[in-house]
Amino acid sequence: MSKLFILIVLLMLSFTSFASKTPHKQPDDAILLTVFLKHDQSHSFEEFQKILEEQGFFDNFPPKGVTVVSWYVMMGIGQVVTLEVPAHKLREVNLAVEKSAWKAFSTEFYPTYNLYPVFKDKLKNKAKVAY
Repeated sequence: MSKLFILIVLLMLSFTSFASKTPHKQPDDAILLTVFLKHDQSHSFEEFQKILEEQGFFDNFPPKGVTVVSWYVMMGIGQVVTLEVPAHKLREVNLAVEKSAWKAFSTEFYPTYNLYPVFKDKLKNKAKVAY
């Protein structure tokens, strides 16, 4: 599978996942950030869980003020986490991943934004909308 195809699928998952949540007041500078935590298949599940525990991943990710929108396992790839991040917190998210997820995962980041408000009034079939 090409990286472009995977990226498109993930962006669709991010949008679908975000759209299915109960709406809340988003900070004006909020972005969606999709993070790939790609499995290192030379480690077993137990081994990478131990690495995450030792590095404090579960204590540090996501940083305070950042909201988890969705967290999925994509078989064959790893974990896909979509976060709502105030723009000024982007550096903190990156540092939390660098300090606590590396060794267990390789990572990729994809900033996105919620396009639904732009299209919601144009959609003809309102029954399919979860908002």
